[in-house]
Amino acid sequence: MADSELGNRLKDFRNEAGLTQAELAEQVGVSRKTINTIENRVFTPSATLALKVARALGRPVEAVFYLEDDPT
Repeated sequence: MADSELGNRLKDFRNEAGLTQAELAEQVGVSRKTINTIENRVFTPSATLALKVARALGRPVEAVFYLEDDPT
């Protein structure tokens, strides 16, 4: 089985929440650049960071992050 890439809907949910990258970053304890690189799929967050981000956005982690080859 080939490795799956992690996709995300972070930017959409962040915008819906009315948060800037800097505001979300402050809430989860990372830099604005980290949020930017996650949104642009340059950086894959740890499970802990993914959970913190999802919690800050009020979404389940599987709504924010998903496997690219997952049909759901």
